[in-house]
Amino acid sequence: MSLNTSICEYIGKIIPKERMLFKEPMSRHTTFRIGGDAECMVLIEQEEELLRLVPYLHQIGQEYFILGNGSNLLVGDKGYRGIIIKLGEGMNRITVEEERIHAQAGALLSQTAARARDAGLSGMEFAAGIPGSVGGGVVMNAGAYDGEMKQIVESVKVMDKEGKILILDNNTMEFGYRTSIIKNRPFIVLEVVFRMHPASGEEIQEKMDDLMQKRQSKQPLNYPSAGSTFKRPEGYFAGKLIMESGLRGYRIGGAQVSDKHCGFVVNVGKATAADVKEVIEEVQERVSDRFHVRLEPEIIFLGDF
Repeated sequence: MSLNTSICEYIGKIIPKERMLFKEPMSRHTTFRIGGDAECMVLIEQEEELLRLVPYLHQIGQEYFILGNGSNLLVGDKGYRGIIIKLGEGMNRITVEEERIHAQAGALLSQTAARARDAGLSGMEFAAGIPGSVGGGVVMNAGAYDGEMKQIVESVKVMDKEGKILILDNNTMEFGYRTSIIKNRPFIVLEVVFRMHPASGEEIQEKMDDLMQKRQSKQPLNYPSAGSTFKRPEGYFAGKLIMESGLRGYRIGGAQVSDKHCGFVVNVGKATAADVKEVIEEVQERVSDRFHVRLEPEIIFLGDF
């Protein structure tokens, strides 16, 4: 459903005009630095704005997408004909309460990990180098180096499409490998409570530094990407399968299988979304042909390609 004047007028009663962006290039809002224009982007600064906006959009059948840091997202070159709801700076509050960290969905995982360190709380070191937001990280049970959200999330405050607020505990979240109950339900993460344990700031920083060194030595951090492109297939490593399929450095346009880590497709210069999508499809096909393993993308495809 395309936007019309009445929809825009209604949204303008909830969101100030200066926080409504039309024909907004999504390349400005994704870590891939790729993507056509969003028909409309609204910047959310208060929970109350979401509570009023989302039920209305659902009621009229208007397509929308909740955006955090855009770190796991590929937006098509032809853009997105709907409303991008981006969580702004007013939705990134982080507070400490004894051994718990309360973080709003728009807070970055790196910021939250740093706040935990400063409070002498350990358990989130693995997330210090993940470029995503708290909301996105919880939805996909983000993880790295034997750590994942499942290990530290105590509860998640969510809103359903009708504006009802729910509190989901760790078990209810149904965390799995790069998934959670929210991947299959129309819930929007508002806030997360992390439960950690005390440790010295020096010890926590040392672990963060060690993990960052590992990232820098093994991952192509010098190029825009959406992080690890494929989920790890059971019993295999995606990067190894891709490398053994002869695809290290494989390139279409500005998109390339990283020659540093084959599990990453990177933007080496002016890549289009179509370039990236073609590389991903070629990788899937060749790995399937050689190893009879179907690689499943970890990234979200959004909009028209």
